[in-house]
Amino acid sequence: MSPVDSHPRVTVIIATYNWATVLPYSVGSVLDQTFTDFELLVVGDGCTDESGDVVGAIPDERVRWLDLGANAGHQSAPNNEGIRQARGSIIAYLGHDDLWLPHHLESLVTAMDAGATIAHSTSLLPAVDGSLRVLPTSGWAWAPGRWVPPTSMVHHRELVTDAGGWRMPQQTGNSDPEADLLARMATIGGLPRWVPRLTCVKFSAALRKDVYKTRPSHEQARWLERIRGAEDPEADLLALVKSSQPDRDRPSRHQARRLVRAVRRRIRPAPVPAKVTAEERWHTNRRFKGLDESG
Repeated sequence: MSPVDSHPRVTVIIATYNWATVLPYSVGSVLDQTFTDFELLVVGDGCTDESGDVVGAIPDERVRWLDLGANAGHQSAPNNEGIRQARGSIIAYLGHDDLWLPHHLESLVTAMDAGATIAHSTSLLPAVDGSLRVLPTSGWAWAPGRWVPPTSMVHHRELVTDAGGWRMPQQTGNSDPEADLLARMATIGGLPRWVPRLTCVKFSAALRKDVYKTRPSHEQARWLERIRGAEDPEADLLALVKSSQPDRDRPSRHQARRLVRAVRRRIRPAPVPAKVTAEERWHTNRRFKGLDESG
């Protein structure tokens, strides 16, 4: 058990909804951090499962369970409640089904100490088919509207308050709430600083059909075991990514399909797609992930 600091440097917020089986892994990756001056608020979005019991059983006084009275259907609401109750001057987010490598907070707090008001790292995105992708890629630069996984981001608490907090998809037009918030904070506090280190693993629920019906945790269990078992987790995962890349001298079937589509577009230009609002994407993603539209 770790002692409680009444003024922790960092407040970590995990927004969650009815996925109790995955919480021991995400919370466990927070408790593995080399930077220890934090509090962890796990904020339920009107949970009706055993999530509160799972979090309450964790023997670390830095961990606190909160739950909204009603389900909002998006992380914006629990994130705002976490920010409201935060005691830390720096806010960090972790998706309830995502993982941090042990040096995540240390790396980003170092960037904040060097003058950043917003900082983010590099994320590993494992796909269901076993392929691996790293974001951002070399040469990347943030611009308004570009998406950064909240799991990879920290910012000053005062900055998000001054920016008006998180907005729901119904309020952000064509921009997703994550990109909307980042753009509003950058307008006030300056461009986000990219720390080009791999510090987190992002499991995109929007690419995993019906995950909120089946609520699996095998991916998180396997990846956290690998992280904990590696002498240098960052180097281990980067080597894994490199070994998983296809032979560049022999185009993969996916690359071949892309080439065919590119040729077809030159012959027959595709129509300009209609803009899809964040609210429309939100509803589509909820159905794909197996969430009842009634919440």
